[in-house]
Amino acid sequence: MKAIQVNKFGGPEVLQVVEIPEPVPGAREVRVSVHAAGVNPNEAYARTGTYGAYIPELPYTPGFDGAGVVDALGEDVTHIKVGDRVYIGGFMAVRNTGTYAEKVVVDAASVHPLTDELSFEQGAALGIPGLAAYQAIVLRGQVTEQDTVFIHGGSGAVGLTAIQIAKAIGAKVVASSSTEEGRKLIRALGADAAINHVRDGQHDEIMAATDGLGPTVIVEMLANHNLDTDMEIARNEGRIVILGSRGKIEIDPRHTMTKGLDILGMSAINLDADATYAAYQALTELVNEGEILPLVGDVLPLEEARHAHEIILTKKGNGKLVLRIQNTN
Repeated sequence: MKAIQVNKFGGPEVLQVVEIPEPVPGAREVRVSVHAAGVNPNEAYARTGTYGAYIPELPYTPGFDGAGVVDALGEDVTHIKVGDRVYIGGFMAVRNTGTYAEKVVVDAASVHPLTDELSFEQGAALGIPGLAAYQAIVLRGQVTEQDTVFIHGGSGAVGLTAIQIAKAIGAKVVASSSTEEGRKLIRALGADAAINHVRDGQHDEIMAATDGLGPTVIVEMLANHNLDTDMEIARNEGRIVILGSRGKIEIDPRHTMTKGLDILGMSAINLDADATYAAYQALTELVNEGEILPLVGDVLPLEEARHAHEIILTKKGNGKLVLRIQNTN
């Protein structure tokens, strides 16, 4: 089968298109014929061999997210059948065959029903972005209908999903994007206000959009740039959930003292298998109820995985970056 393989750590150039044997599912595993694979920033980090959260064993095929059709079952798999449309979210098989391939083997608990209403590209946008958004809004932020949520960087795959989850709960939502296209998406998903976070006066706009009180919950995608100002605009007793950072930042801890702020870090790798499965069950239910619509940005062929890794860390995202592996939707 065709796959992307990494034989040494490095830049995007180490992503090689190769032919490798099809993986065979073992007990409590499922093989999926992949139609689309999602591309995530952490896959670009892992490719360098310096990502502390996950250093794969070489050689390996990248990819955590994907969608396709079940084509083989291992022993002791009863809740799913060959031919089912599924999206992948959760733990890969121990051998870690990734989704940048025509076929992938995953734990049976990591495949979830994909409604016929969604394309495989949309299914590939659900995995890590959906889990991260659910963890930020529900598990860490503990958002209720009484909250006012500010999503700092709301036009990427995680931010767009977080907006929809928070709105489904009944919260007021303000989100930001550096582009007009991104702000249009934010408004289209029902956000109460869309802010340009690269324009002077953004903090005044955020305060105005939150009735002068500031948000009760802030979801932060780039803490090394924004955390100190997040603390300035947060409401008393507010929560700041950090799910992204690309470096260090100097902050004034007195903001946490005078306002009684909670700063909450998070990472999907901190969820155990049961919590991960429960989160995906809840996410799937929200999708099936029409509360979440996965939004796809750029779609590239599998052979352009290098280009995908070049743009995932540099281009302003408006939806999920996806690799198309098979054309059938």
